[in-house]
Amino acid sequence: MIRTIALATLAWLSFVSLPLKAAEPARPNILILYADDLGYGDLSCYNPQGKIPTPNLDRLAAQGMRFTDGHSSSGICTPSRYALLTGRHHWRDFHGIVGAMGPSVFKPERLTMPEMLKEKGYTTACIGKWHLGWDWESIRTKKGIGPDCFDWSQTIPDGPLAHGFDHYFGDTVINFPPYAWIEDNQMAQIPDTLKDEKTWKKIKEGNWECRPGPMVTGWNPYAVLPTLTEKGVAYLESRKDEKEPFFLYFAFPCPHAPIIPNDEFDGQSGAGPFGDFVVETDAMIGKLLAALDKSGQADNTIVVFTADNGPEHYAYARDEKFGHWSAEPFRGLKRDIYEGGHHVPFIIRWPGVTAPGKVSNALVSQIDLMATFAASLGYELPNDAAEDSHNMLSHLKGEAAQVRHTHVHNTYANEYAIRDGDWLLIDAKTGYRSRGFKPWEARHGYPGDDDQPVELYDLAEDIGQRKNLAAEHPQKVKELQALLSKIRQQGHSAPRLEK
Repeated sequence: MIRTIALATLAWLSFVSLPLKAAEPARPNILILYADDLGYGDLSCYNPQGKIPTPNLDRLAAQGMRFTDGHSSSGICTPSRYALLTGRHHWRDFHGIVGAMGPSVFKPERLTMPEMLKEKGYTTACIGKWHLGWDWESIRTKKGIGPDCFDWSQTIPDGPLAHGFDHYFGDTVINFPPYAWIEDNQMAQIPDTLKDEKTWKKIKEGNWECRPGPMVTGWNPYAVLPTLTEKGVAYLESRKDEKEPFFLYFAFPCPHAPIIPNDEFDGQSGAGPFGDFVVETDAMIGKLLAALDKSGQADNTIVVFTADNGPEHYAYARDEKFGHWSAEPFRGLKRDIYEGGHHVPFIIRWPGVTAPGKVSNALVSQIDLMATFAASLGYELPNDAAEDSHNMLSHLKGEAAQVRHTHVHNTYANEYAIRDGDWLLIDAKTGYRSRGFKPWEARHGYPGDDDQPVELYDLAEDIGQRKNLAAEHPQKVKELQALLSKIRQQGHSAPRLEK
């Protein structure tokens, strides 16, 4: 009898203890919308005085958290994309972009965001601009750049599918060969000629900036953005009844050059064709978000919008002609380590986590997304992964005021800037690499170069980086130089790796 009572008691205790077990972390879908060469001042929710309407992005910001101090890792595209997808500063491994038909920047052992998510049961896809390299040499048959120099029937190794994505669709880079569609790891179209811009509709602003190389006859750059959007909409619709969560990294080719808004968007902004191209980009984002809503998945999907770096040098002429400064309120553009090169729009809508309409002034980086998603999914990052990624989850929930105190900015080797609190050190003679800045500085009342070896700014008082305080605060310069050296040498900056 006693034995029976004991067994019954044990069974009852086991039953009542079941609800006390830790619940499995939720697995929301993740949609990253990544713009190309888009300035902080190109969104109307960031720059109400600007000349470009962006209603869909404004609506997204109103539904989630809009960061005013968000940064990419670099002032150019390949490094920023690498940092986003690895949680690691690009400058620990390389600085430049992948050239036309260049090799992959990923080492086989490097854990990527899609690989991490696949381990947690996600289906992963990349649509749009890749620009992180492929092993094109493996399908090469002879020297040269002609279409007959490659065996296009073979699979192309070391692209998106080799680094965590289940599916890819795109043209890899809009202004690099091959000018043809790629699906997964094979050519969906076979290049049969060389790039010929004379066969394309006239460009609307700037230059084509398209490298020579193989092209499929009839290739139309104006069709790239609409086609990618159609593929993105179809992918979102296809996930409607699937049990596995999805991760879609949708990397826009725009408003990067070539600046080619389709005709229906002509004149839709007050900032010329570039502004119209931003309007078209915003409209395509609207289509993707509408598809997410229609599929019934919006309430279980994290949406992140940001950009790889600041706007291209055409922004100087745009400011003069239209009175629209794409990097407002910052100094500098793409390639620069001044704020305008890497201080970018950053919006996160996370249902049940981010409060609608929240504006955050916390310092954050795209590098921080990997640790944030890992934390939300209960994924323990190894010590040799995401070495610079800070977990934003508590801040997104409104529980913590700060994410990170320090961030390192870099585009070119041996030219770094470091942010620590409100202080910003340009550890170089100048933060410029973009051309054409002198007339802009004169129009906006900037002093000329003071010939000091470094530049120091208090961003709390001088967000436009006008007054170099290096001579007034030599000790602060030394402190920041020492901190920069420490972060570079120790090989990590993530809090979880600090001893």
